[in-house]
Amino acid sequence: MTSARKRPLRGLFPSPATTSISETLAALDLRERAPATRPYVITNFAVTVDGHATIEGRSGKIGSDVDTAMLMGLREHADAVLVGAGTIRAERYGRLLPNAESRSRRKRHGLSEDPLAVIVSGRLDLPWEVGIFTEGGRVLIITAAEGDPPETPVTIRVDRHRDRVDLSAALESLRTERGVRLLLCEGGPRLNGALHGAGLVDELFVTVAPRLGGGEGPRMLEGSLPEPESLELLGLLEADNELFARYRIRA
Repeated sequence: MTSARKRPLRGLFPSPATTSISETLAALDLRERAPATRPYVITNFAVTVDGHATIEGRSGKIGSDVDTAMLMGLREHADAVLVGAGTIRAERYGRLLPNAESRSRRKRHGLSEDPLAVIVSGRLDLPWEVGIFTEGGRVLIITAAEGDPPETPVTIRVDRHRDRVDLSAALESLRTERGVRLLLCEGGPRLNGALHGAGLVDELFVTVAPRLGGGEGPRMLEGSLPEPESLELLGLLEADNELFARYRIRA
């Protein structure tokens, strides 16, 4: 993973220069962009050229080791990582930052050792045996379900909503009560669509893998939007025919 972080990437936009994931992410200061009432929200997805967000039900089969390094780099910079219960089940999530060197870098920059894992779960139907609940880190579950999670090696806190999860209220609580300034959303497509539909996304990091998925399957975003969103391209990198794009939502 360390070698993938430092592997040379070809800059295509805004300047044709050689860079790396480490250099690219270190130059960003996204945390400072957070408004007073919610975190600055970025999303990260890998898709095939024909738009599939999963292959055989999993997103991990789309991107390369460089894409994985980009994901881990974004996690390292984020205060919290937001993910839906379905993605936890499908991807069998482990500890968000399994690499001790990544956790040490966070501490040197004045951050907690692990980003806060924020899981949106409608029914508390989660695979409690997977690593995100057993291998260390911090977990917050946002739910409208009754009942409590079981005891696990990782301490789990619950933010309970009435009737349904209110994402706007949840993000406000993350910002004002837990100090989260930079929130990374990893999906899945339904949660991503709900965030976009509520106007809660600021930037997108999109990996376009040189692959075709074919057939049916989820896209990066599910659900309808009040109106189409316009994007501004902020950066484009390339490595072994894989493209790494960064977009900002146009106001």
